[in-house]
Amino acid sequence: MAGALSRYWTLWCIDPAGAGAGFRQRYIASAEQFWQAQQRDDCGKTLRSPAVTGAALAALFCWFESAEAHSDRALAGLCLRCYVSEPILNACRQLDSLFGGESFTYRDLLPFVLNDDGKKLIVLDRDRKTQLVLTPDGDAHPTAYKVFSVQVLQTFRPHDAASMSLDSWAYLQTKQNSALKQFIAEYGFKPLSDWALLNRARPTQIDRLSPRDRHLVQVFHAVYRRDRRQQRQGSRRCLDPTVAQLQEMVTHLKARGIAAQLPTLLADLQQVALQFRQYDLWRCREPLELTDLETDRYGLRADLPSAAGGDCAAEHSEQQALLTFFYGQLHRALAEAIQQAVGDRLEFLSQSKGYAALADRFLPGLSLYYHEHLSLKQISAVLSLSGWAQARRLLNPGELLSTVRALTIRQVLDNMLKQAQAHGLTSLPPQPDYLKNLAAQIEALADADIFQAAFDEIRAGKNRQLTSVYAQQLCAYLNRHTQTLQGVTHV
Repeated sequence: MAGALSRYWTLWCIDPAGAGAGFRQRYIASAEQFWQAQQRDDCGKTLRSPAVTGAALAALFCWFESAEAHSDRALAGLCLRCYVSEPILNACRQLDSLFGGESFTYRDLLPFVLNDDGKKLIVLDRDRKTQLVLTPDGDAHPTAYKVFSVQVLQTFRPHDAASMSLDSWAYLQTKQNSALKQFIAEYGFKPLSDWALLNRARPTQIDRLSPRDRHLVQVFHAVYRRDRRQQRQGSRRCLDPTVAQLQEMVTHLKARGIAAQLPTLLADLQQVALQFRQYDLWRCREPLELTDLETDRYGLRADLPSAAGGDCAAEHSEQQALLTFFYGQLHRALAEAIQQAVGDRLEFLSQSKGYAALADRFLPGLSLYYHEHLSLKQISAVLSLSGWAQARRLLNPGELLSTVRALTIRQVLDNMLKQAQAHGLTSLPPQPDYLKNLAAQIEALADADIFQAAFDEIRAGKNRQLTSVYAQQLCAYLNRHTQTLQGVTHV
């Protein structure tokens, strides 16, 4: 059945045998039958008009969370699973369009997140933490296989007036899916590369730069953008400048009287790109990506909008105030995320059958790792563990860092959306394209300011120097925790 409401009973799912797209739409008859049967039994909501999408979703969540019969809850959830399958698919296709190139395609991403075939009826337990599969006789049993679309519904806050739309939430959760991110990380994924930022820089951005930085961007355009236009039919990604391109830029800069050296030019350009990331955090109020109607694919805008008119000095002052707010929120969120992640890890260990007896060694182990810079092998000897592998499973500093990063970015995004709404930059809930751009820029700035250095430290191996902002904040938390315990002991 066609029409606006078909999203509630049409599921996008993987079609690995398909010769083309690798996905297909699947009509779910039971979802449509449930929807039609509930039109006059709708928790007080009027759902007869297909245009009332917000009311329709609210009613579905009402049934999904509180319907008396398991079957009704599961069928309402099935309608919602159909609904979120579309933004999940679109997120994978957009990631491919922006960053895939020859490395991977969206078909490689789909198994991580588009893993719902719609054949099972699923409900949540009372705490919304466990997925339960309904058997034919109506019983509900926990399942080890987690359906990602249901995970999206688990974490969504439908009754929070300040929460983002379900479409936006599904897109964001897809982008932050840990398995998908781990796969993409193998190809050096970044939300938006430095070279893409430089390549699409517009006059209003360039005018704000220092004279030397303006020359850098102009020369970059003269060389890189020229070559990019000539190879437009090739790779969609903005690849790293070649040595030949950099050397040509050095020559152009010297002709302009600008001192430049090949070994440092790359870093100079990346520093300018960081300024553009800060600019984009608040100036890009229109989507950076559009859908090509002929190919039905996402791609970067060929003609990005120029800045709106107005008093430049006042606008610049507002932008600086917002950036100051951002960095304040970033570091405050980092401290809170560390506290939450460490607490959650301790709770997990204390409830784990295999590691409950070792839970009290977690904080001392972190202190040895970050304060004393000991290796996991050395820590295993100090804490009387069986070896490196057990120390890694106990501490897992990489997983802890990833958790802190996700918690930090989520909190900053929530706070920045509220601040943006207060400044009239967006409404709540925000438009999906505004949200996607803002989330990407927040991730990029957070990585540049905090998390990339923290990940590099962990990967450094022997003789690592743990001096990043993250390491310092974690050490400060460990110090406070130790002092608190000592104070309790002496009371």
